[in-house]
Amino acid sequence: MELKLEVVVIPVGDVDRAKAFYRGLGFRLDADFTAEDGLRVVQVTPPGSAASVIFGTRLTTAKPGSTQGLHLVVYDIEKAREELVAHGANVSEVFHDAGGIFHHAGTEGRVPGPHPSVQSYGSFASFRDPDGNEWILQQVQQKAPGR
Repeated sequence: MELKLEVVVIPVGDVDRAKAFYRGLGFRLDADFTAEDGLRVVQVTPPGSAASVIFGTRLTTAKPGSTQGLHLVVYDIEKAREELVAHGANVSEVFHDAGGIFHHAGTEGRVPGPHPSVQSYGSFASFRDPDGNEWILQQVQQKAPGR
């Protein structure tokens, strides 16, 4: 059986503001429709991604900005960071974790700069959308075996 992640729902407070933010970052607009009952669905897809993000009205009961730790995998974290900053995102400096290959929640354990060995899966940067939903950039130049 294959199980493919297709869509992630994020809670936002202002749908049009979120749509402008993600479009400004270069996410492709796949859909924007409103049903008769007021349900609104906006679907955007990050460049190169097979999975999409949806947000809107009446899609989730989660509090706007409560989504944390969504990962966007990039080949060159410095370049990706520069491009996102150029498109208006407030992206943290590149960091790695003091305790290992992944990262702790929030800013705990963050050490400035890329992972010392510049190995895949070890360097990160983060940003938030206008509602506070958190995104993590993770540098992966060579995937682990079997992935």
